[in-house]
Amino acid sequence: MMWRMCRRSRTICLSLALISIFLHLLLALVSLSLYRQPCDAPLTPWTHISSMGIGGPTTSPTSTENRVGMPRNKLLSAKSEGIAPVKAPLAEQLAAGLSKLAALFDHPLYNVPTTAMREDDWLLRVKPKQKSERSSQMWVSASQEGYDHWNSSSNSHPPWLRFHLGISRWQLYPHQDPNMDSVVQQLATHHIISAVQKTGGTQLKLVMSFPNYGKAMFKPMKQERDDETDYNLYYFSDFERHNAEIAAFHLDRILGYRRVPPAVGRQVDVVKEIKNITTDLKLARTFFNSPVGNVCFYGRCSYYCSTEHAICGRPRNLEASLALMLPDLSLATRRSWRSPWRRSYSRSKLAKWETEPDYCSTIKKTAPYDKGTRLVDFMDLVILDFLMSNMDRHHYETFEKFGNNTFLLHLDNGRAFGRHSKDEPSILVPLAQCCRMRRSTWLRLRLLSLPQYRLSDVMRASLSHDPLHAIAPLLTEPHLAALDRRLKVVLETVSRCVKRQSEGGSDEVFYEDLDHLKDM
Repeated sequence: MMWRMCRRSRTICLSLALISIFLHLLLALVSLSLYRQPCDAPLTPWTHISSMGIGGPTTSPTSTENRVGMPRNKLLSAKSEGIAPVKAPLAEQLAAGLSKLAALFDHPLYNVPTTAMREDDWLLRVKPKQKSERSSQMWVSASQEGYDHWNSSSNSHPPWLRFHLGISRWQLYPHQDPNMDSVVQQLATHHIISAVQKTGGTQLKLVMSFPNYGKAMFKPMKQERDDETDYNLYYFSDFERHNAEIAAFHLDRILGYRRVPPAVGRQVDVVKEIKNITTDLKLARTFFNSPVGNVCFYGRCSYYCSTEHAICGRPRNLEASLALMLPDLSLATRRSWRSPWRRSYSRSKLAKWETEPDYCSTIKKTAPYDKGTRLVDFMDLVILDFLMSNMDRHHYETFEKFGNNTFLLHLDNGRAFGRHSKDEPSILVPLAQCCRMRRSTWLRLRLLSLPQYRLSDVMRASLSHDPLHAIAPLLTEPHLAALDRRLKVVLETVSRCVKRQSEGGSDEVFYEDLDHLKDM
């Protein structure tokens, strides 16, 4: 009897076990079928802007509009290549911005007839053919001999040389320069044959060389585009930004200055395009692999060159800005000028201009600001810096060949675009104190405040042509909004100056460089 009960119990237990296994298998199959069901939301149309040129009147917004509604297979391909697709509303915004940019550059204020150029208005020239054992053609500045690799035909000149030969007393390059697309393409795509660290400075910079003897200043990505500068960080302690150098070139061009050398974004292979080709032994010794396998280096400089501030690829790809180098100093000497409104670069001491409200009256009597256009040229730089929120303008440069009668070079803009949520009114102090500016600058600023030419819109459109835009916009939307807000502050500052002058002020606010357009 006992034996039969035990046998029956085993049968029941075995049956229950089989039933349990069957139910688990059934549950697993049901779960698997549910897991495989598509649960993605319907895809939003996308577009991708990939033009390599600089957006001007020749850029058609139609090509952008035709990309709206990218098929799913192309979208997935774009994602696999690391390209950030752009949503349709932003694509439409970009298309409208490209139309505004084209209209802006077609406006009479950007196409003012210029006087005939004299021989001494060019920075460099090609010396006429002479019998010489060294060379039949020479690129010269003043009486100094230069490169002898090219003849007098401009068709044989590489883009960087055509750019150098186009520098004049009044600007780095002409409006709608036909050579600009070639310069941009070289910086973005040409093979890099050498990379060495540039001496001096507080942060790491490299000089990149191309096979056609061109050179570019390389500034690597150190922080994400949306990283805002800490409020407790002093301006002279901030990191330089690669996207700021690129954005400064575009903004300078939109303002009509054309005083910032062309700067382009590029992704480089840290190993193939820096480590393996550098002849700089000090730089080569600073390469290492991070704990997660990224290739890093830090170079040698006075402050931010250490393992704690290393530049790292992902794992080898690194974003950077490449800015075309200006002519060698042996060919075109530059003079460095201390800014009259230079900051104290102290955490406790104030500069003289911060304590003397009438400081500008002294500067107006001091050379070279007492005559010519130097003061209003400096105000152009002040406006650029305020719009970018660049507090680090301690010096500026000019080409020595032209003396005091020339434009200011707007170089070294890496500390711009650090904060978008706060404006820095102290940058605009020179304009508020001096109440002096070019009328042409005033008219272009007013133009950029109008809805049909809105500064943020044309800036967004212009930056969309940079190669790095395919990864992410060079400036975030808060930075673009800040440009419109700061432009309004500049216009209000000048309006107060005009009102003050009309109420009995002795000095004219505007330097009349556009007499035939002053009533606009």
